[in-house]
Amino acid sequence: MIMSFFDQFLSPSLIGIPLIALAILIPWLTFPTPTNRWLNNRLITLQAWFINRFIYQLMQPITLGGHKWAMLLTALMLFLISINLLGLLPYTFTPTTQLSLNMAFALPLWLTTVLIGMLNQPTIALGHLLPEGTPTPLIPILIIIETISLFIRPLALGVRLTANLTAGHLLMQLIATAAFVLLTIMPTVALLTSTILFLLTILEVAVAMIQAYVFVLLLSLYLQENV
Repeated sequence: MIMSFFDQFLSPSLIGIPLIALAILIPWLTFPTPTNRWLNNRLITLQAWFINRFIYQLMQPITLGGHKWAMLLTALMLFLISINLLGLLPYTFTPTTQLSLNMAFALPLWLTTVLIGMLNQPTIALGHLLPEGTPTPLIPILIIIETISLFIRPLALGVRLTANLTAGHLLMQLIATAAFVLLTIMPTVALLTSTILFLLTILEVAVAMIQAYVFVLLLSLYLQENV
């Protein structure tokens, strides 16, 4: 039973072929191709307002040199939201519960922001490793600590997204299993458990969207330090 709880995080396969690539590509099919024949309606207006507000909030503290990242970060957030929300459907697989996939997103983008800082403003980029006014005896220790914290950033990005989604999925499965077992033994308790499961599902929908936003927001903060 304990092992079956973690089976949902195994990459699906068909005839020994992993289907995680298919699970990553399918969400792109949910985005319609832009065309000038679209009729304006409330849904499209709401989507456009949401994207515009997101770009404004994300790019406002960043200088003009970093605004070229707007399309990339917006596409990444929409992609992560789509994958996270589709993963809440029954009998689906959530690729973002895999640490390897999240690190594949986090590591190259974090490394790009660091390289941009080193190329454009190496003095300021290296200055982040040593706070101003540091006592001389503490300089070597602080440089080591700041360097470690710098290299931990992509790991924190990937682990945060993986841990939050994995914990939510496990908790939902545990409560759903409890509700199913208690249905014939204690129907009243099973009904209460089902109510908790419904509320938790709503919370997980919010977590799926918030975690995608936090992932992109932290990347924008790293970019802000280096442009």
